[in-house]
Amino acid sequence: MADLTYEDLVSILVEKFAVQPELIRPGITFGDLEIDSLFLVELLLVVEREVQAAIPDDAISAQDTLERAVDIVREQVTAAGTR
Repeated sequence: MADLTYEDLVSILVEKFAVQPELIRPGITFGDLEIDSLFLVELLLVVEREVQAAIPDDAISAQDTLERAVDIVREQVTAAGTR
């Protein structure tokens, strides 16, 4: 299983979802970026492929920061590795 870093998540947002890099800063939430729940599901599908682990569709919400999202993904990867 692969690990996800903050930089990886930013790259995915910029390269695959065309989020403007100048909008991304520490502490910003997905809601601040005007990312809705459907977008988050699509993002999680991409992240799942990157980390090779299943992540529940509702694991990340618009209120989460990018840093928190990385922590959540890491928790899910760790949990998947212990099953």
